[in-house]
Amino acid sequence: MGMDGIGVKILRELTRDGRIANTQLAERVGLSPSACLRRVQEMERAGIITGYRAVLDPGAMGRGFVAYVTVGLSEHTKQAQRRFEAAVAAFDEVRECHNITGSIEYLLRIEAADLAAYKHFHTDCLGTVEGVSRLTTHVVMDSPKNERG
Repeated sequence: MGMDGIGVKILRELTRDGRIANTQLAERVGLSPSACLRRVQEMERAGIITGYRAVLDPGAMGRGFVAYVTVGLSEHTKQAQRRFEAAVAAFDEVRECHNITGSIEYLLRIEAADLAAYKHFHTDCLGTVEGVSRLTTHVVMDSPKNERG
């Protein structure tokens, strides 16, 4: 499915508010409600729109300390990656895990109650995972642009 200007506008609006009423969406993108609904359904069938979800506020949930952690592994094998991925899947603090290129293997988004809770997670959880050789923490101070869905 090709993406034209109207499709881009639809996706932009849905990214901002996935619960927007179809009539309001149609008005914002300049289509009739039936044409707009058809376009959205086509994008869902084509796999462009893969789902809708609630966007949560970590602070309101008692997880106001947010950090990104880069992780280096001592072994660069598929088995080592699988072990690491299985370990971090069990940690509630890990909200995202990305296998990336470069001098480190993983980038994690961590949410914790506060610095003390993060220190416990860093030392007693993440720091004990087999094969982890390097951890670097980047504390989020503010997020002036955040379009994560």
